[in-house]
Amino acid sequence: MADERGNVVLFPFMAQGHIFPFLALALHIEKTTNYTVTLVNTPLNIAKLRSSLPPHSSIRLLQLPFNSSDHGLPPDSENCDVLPYNLVIRLLEASISLRPAFKDLVANLIRQQNGRRPICTIGDIFFGWAAAVAQELGVFHAVFSGAGGFGLACYYSAWTHLPHRKAKEDEFLLPGFEEASKIHRTQLPLSMLEADGTDLWSVFQWKNLPEWVKSGAILFNTVEEFDRIGMSYFERKLSRPVWAVGPILLSTESRARAGKGGISPETCRKWLDTKPPNSVLYISFGSMNTISSSQMMQLARALEVSGKNFIWVIRPPIGFDINSEFRGEEWLPEGFEERIRESNKGLLILKWAPQVEILSHESVSAFLSHCGWNSVLESLSHGVPLLGWAMAAEQFFNVKFLAEEVGVCVEVARGKSCEINHEDVAEKIEMVMNDTMRGKEIRMKALKVKEMIKKAMNDEEGFKGSSVKAMDDFFKTAMSTRENGGIKQNGRAENVLVI
Repeated sequence: MADERGNVVLFPFMAQGHIFPFLALALHIEKTTNYTVTLVNTPLNIAKLRSSLPPHSSIRLLQLPFNSSDHGLPPDSENCDVLPYNLVIRLLEASISLRPAFKDLVANLIRQQNGRRPICTIGDIFFGWAAAVAQELGVFHAVFSGAGGFGLACYYSAWTHLPHRKAKEDEFLLPGFEEASKIHRTQLPLSMLEADGTDLWSVFQWKNLPEWVKSGAILFNTVEEFDRIGMSYFERKLSRPVWAVGPILLSTESRARAGKGGISPETCRKWLDTKPPNSVLYISFGSMNTISSSQMMQLARALEVSGKNFIWVIRPPIGFDINSEFRGEEWLPEGFEERIRESNKGLLILKWAPQVEILSHESVSAFLSHCGWNSVLESLSHGVPLLGWAMAAEQFFNVKFLAEEVGVCVEVARGKSCEINHEDVAEKIEMVMNDTMRGKEIRMKALKVKEMIKKAMNDEEGFKGSSVKAMDDFFKTAMSTRENGGIKQNGRAENVLVI
């Protein structure tokens, strides 16, 4: 039977940092519209998504066949979280094999609707080919970025041009995005730093990124009021509508359903309740990252020197299985765990923590983070400033943006192989958390961004924030395109902004 409500099809890349924003977007669309929402992925990720959905959600989960062993990957490796970083590119390459099955899936949805196309397909930044699939089927398509505009603009320009290969100095400008000011070589992720145009990452990105122009729009999980610079880059580069629709974030409950091990929100809350307001440092490097054993040792010493209360989501260091047992007696200063347990100064959490619950608590003062965009948005949504320690991808550019443009972040360290000194780290922790001039300024700016975010997502009677309007405008454009006959089959995507 045909569903008259219209279908929105979402397809994220197979990594938690991509799946979570898409799941949040799917739940947001389900809550704010009457559309049927379909989320597509590989079997093991669909199984996890099913356990992450609220009990009464109407979101449909459809799976595409995928066998990681067919692509030289370990068995059951359908998500970056279970792979070492050097195999992530192999999963990206393998994801291209999903194209025929995805086309069949969308074509089947059209048949089920008696020839009526979905309102739109929304694909991942790594699935440039999905725009071509939608174009072939006459369906409006948008790229959805869980990354911010500034960070992704730097990432896009750097991958497109590899400017560091031609630069004579360690600092250089990004072609087409000079507004970002100079980038230092140490602010490039390792895959990009080592790229020469013939490597696997370059080959993949040079196929992927040009495909974005076949989409009808770019959606960013960000707020236009503080991320306009990056959005403008894509408007110039792609000549497509670019909309900031965020922050769209998962609730604590949805994250808890998706999380493994760790600690309950209730236990965290009870511990935080014993601490004074603005006295706790939260530390987490995301679901895919960890630091070296020497960095871990220095960070632990910095925490003791600073004397601050802290919650640290900790995993085995680089070189060890990130999901293996944590050996604190080997990787932390002698007696560290015993001292923090006796003093009740710190809470070490293995694997997973209720991040939103922690960041929303009045006791939390700052967040030492890898500055993945999900974490950035969760932090700033609660007015919590950041101490940045980028690890990979566009995180280095996020730290630059947050420190230099927005003023809500202090960079602590850069990358997985940098040497750090515990006294320097302690000094930066104290700078942000104490009543220093700089600390007060950073916290004030973080609170201003919190208000920007709140205003952008406002949907009260008589007033719609910029992100709410952007989502409305996007769906008006997608619906208008569908009602006007969809995307033409001659290779030209006639996706004109109609509002």
